[in-house]
Amino acid sequence: MSKTKTKVLIIDDDPKVGWILSEGLSKKFEFVTARDGIEGLQMVTTENPELILLDIKMPGMTGIEVLEKLNKLEERPEVIMVSGHGDTKYVVDSIRLGAAEFVNKPFDVQEVEIHINGVLERSKLRKEVTQLRGELEAKSLHGGFIGDSGAMNKVKEIIEQVADAELTVLIRGESGTGKEIVARSLHQQSSRKNKQFVKVNCAAIPRDLLEAELFGYEKGAFTGAHKTKQGRFEIADKGTMFLDEIGDMPLELQSKLLQVLEQQEFVRVGGIHNIKVDVRIICATNRNLEEAISEKVFRDDLFYRLNEITLFLPPLRERDGDIPLLVSHFVEKYNEQYDREFGSFSADVTDLLTRFAWPGNVRQLENMIKQVVVRGEESIIVDLIRSGSGSLAIPTVSAKSQRVESSESGAVSDSYSLKEKIGSIVAREEKSLIGEVLHKTNWNRRRAAELLEISYRSLLYKIKDYKLNSIE
Repeated sequence: MSKTKTKVLIIDDDPKVGWILSEGLSKKFEFVTARDGIEGLQMVTTENPELILLDIKMPGMTGIEVLEKLNKLEERPEVIMVSGHGDTKYVVDSIRLGAAEFVNKPFDVQEVEIHINGVLERSKLRKEVTQLRGELEAKSLHGGFIGDSGAMNKVKEIIEQVADAELTVLIRGESGTGKEIVARSLHQQSSRKNKQFVKVNCAAIPRDLLEAELFGYEKGAFTGAHKTKQGRFEIADKGTMFLDEIGDMPLELQSKLLQVLEQQEFVRVGGIHNIKVDVRIICATNRNLEEAISEKVFRDDLFYRLNEITLFLPPLRERDGDIPLLVSHFVEKYNEQYDREFGSFSADVTDLLTRFAWPGNVRQLENMIKQVVVRGEESIIVDLIRSGSGSLAIPTVSAKSQRVESSESGAVSDSYSLKEKIGSIVAREEKSLIGEVLHKTNWNRRRAAELLEISYRSLLYKIKDYKLNSIE
């Protein structure tokens, strides 16, 4: 299979320029030509060249004016200015406006080839640097996959199995469990790893702007659309699109997303032409999509199309064996970042961290460890838990009920154990919250479990353990 030639757009009113270069370099490059600036700007969109050879002096729109308009595009090709004798006064302006190099007329074909190769090589290196930065960001995000619990090893195994399968992946799990890490890992382990990874948070962009952000728009499509803009799907072409919080996508946009999934094409806002893309789509949500379907706010056909591969991320409370490893990682990370020398946590605090429910999952744990490292006081852990979501803590089963009963009966303990004091506080708060939620839901245990963000089985166990009943 022959290698695809690099496409070069020549914008020059002199037809000899295109003919000379095509004759001398057609084996290495594909040349397309435009006779003036207006035609050239149109061909940038239709031909998608990697590089432009732009004449400075042309009738109508000058090369400098063309370059200024090219700079208004979100992404533009590299530009080499072509300058005739006496045009050197424009060279400084060209470089200031972002031209990579300039070539004087009359030119030697081999000299032009050297300039083109040099500019393309530098462009390639810049893209590689950007890609490497993205990979480093993916590795550093929440510490990557820290943990060796059975649950996390299963997640890693599934990622390895489906990363290069070109199937749509739906990542489900609570907020803060690391869904973006999984999406980036799927991308990095796929054949698309050297292409763009584009993330869009469907819940963070106003619904009236989300369509334009995803699919782009044509000039004049709406008030303020002063130029044509590519959407995220076009930017992600040949790469991966990560749609976070897909459950919050407006219903009216879901049909357009379904078209991309099924036909790999769409129409820009205000446009009339279909745009083809080759994009692997990964989605994530912490919403119950089945409930959203029953409530008529999520399309069932889109759900089944997204659900080719489903990956469930366990909450941190279901892999508490990983917590000491995560704590150690975050301590090391923020010691280095903030030039601190915080040591390890005491056994009692480590035990508390392991037994806490972590409703905010890894994100909450990381933020808490960051505060401790910066302030250098492990004692603030208790205050952070109580002031945050301490009522959702899950103490160990042993002696828990006894501590609650002792506390409620007014008995005074002679123990000064931090571990016991914290356990008593946490258990009392947990029992109080569970009772409050059960009362609020008229003892609908399944609804209460959802509000508490714990499993139905865990709730039944706690009701029995705390001796709660519906007549209280």
